[in-house]
Amino acid sequence: MICEECNERPATMHFTKIINGKKTEVHMCERCAQEKGEMFMLNGGPGFSINNLLAGLFNIDPGFQQAKANALPKTEVLRCIRCNLTFSQFVHIGKFGCAECYETFKDHLDPILKRVHSGNTSHHGKIPKRIGGSIHIKKQIKDLKQQLKQFIEHEEFEKAAEIRDQVRSLEKGADNVEGGGQQ
Repeated sequence: MICEECNERPATMHFTKIINGKKTEVHMCERCAQEKGEMFMLNGGPGFSINNLLAGLFNIDPGFQQAKANALPKTEVLRCIRCNLTFSQFVHIGKFGCAECYETFKDHLDPILKRVHSGNTSHHGKIPKRIGGSIHIKKQIKDLKQQLKQFIEHEEFEKAAEIRDQVRSLEKGADNVEGGGQQ
């Protein structure tokens, strides 16, 4: 593949940007990438800075942030009461200093989490395979018990009996899975 900028050298840098669901790909040689400045603002050297990645996630341009901070009058800085970390320090290093930081900076984290999780503000995580079976069964039992309660409230006892039998069957299966794993 040839560089899309100079059309002379082979493209060794491949950039993919996804903005609002629109995917754009750029293929450049190393020289053009340095000249253009895409992701290579490290004093002219090739490489990738984690700060550039975090600044992109936080929707902050590091250069703009510094210029903006110098231009505006000093206001009260948002700071964690336990570890004394400021929000700007968090943005710079990309991790919190303590558990209290989550609570301190929570109002500023929602936009970041929405971008990282494709619009969701809560992360439920993945379930490890070795214990996933019992967790899925427990969740299914919980959901069925909720349905059972609704059927009883609406006096649909035939459906409630079916759900009750499903719950009992799943509970026996869950006991066997948990019992078989402990020895």
